[in-house]
Amino acid sequence: MGIVLLTWLVCANLITFCLFGWDKRRAIRGGRRVPERTLLLWVLLLGAPGAYLGSRVFRHKTIKSSFRVKMGALTVVEVAAVAVALWWRFLR
Repeated sequence: MGIVLLTWLVCANLITFCLFGWDKRRAIRGGRRVPERTLLLWVLLLGAPGAYLGSRVFRHKTIKSSFRVKMGALTVVEVAAVAVALWWRFLR
């Protein structure tokens, strides 16, 4: 089970990072954007580190406070879920 979770974490964060970069590129070029709902879904699907890194590297979604609050809240949910899963797996 550990390798599956690790694989998922790597893939989810890579996808999330790339989505932030793609959305920034589309924003610059005036193309169709990635919906915020999609970006936030990937944050919730354990992609918070990729989202944070993508927002910093691409300087994207850093000013819009409503998005930052939602991303922060979902990150807290993600960290809590991982903590509970680890507790359930190793400490119970």
